[in-house]
Amino acid sequence: MFIVYVLDPALIRPGRIDRKIFFPTPDTKTKRRIFQIHTSKMTLAPDVDLEEFIMAKDDLTGADIKAIASESGLLALRERRKQVTQADFRKAKEKVLFKKKGIVTESLYL
Repeated sequence: MFIVYVLDPALIRPGRIDRKIFFPTPDTKTKRRIFQIHTSKMTLAPDVDLEEFIMAKDDLTGADIKAIASESGLLALRERRKQVTQADFRKAKEKVLFKKKGIVTESLYL
């Protein structure tokens, strides 16, 4: 699946941004490394299994993964917990994907 962002023609004329570079979504190995980088300073609860998110079929970019890690940490902080749980990561992923694609998830109906 390709995500295409359209830029104003004035931006991509010669002398400005005249090169288009395609960055594919990260593969499994790269996703794992990005999660490691962004969770390395977090205190993760024993129930956290990042493989659930790494192996998911969602088209997560590096920025999405960073946003999920950051949001999950904020969710734990808001509840005054010192550990980030799997539930925090799931809620964060749901929120990030909703903002990104406008995906309607089941929990919005609860």
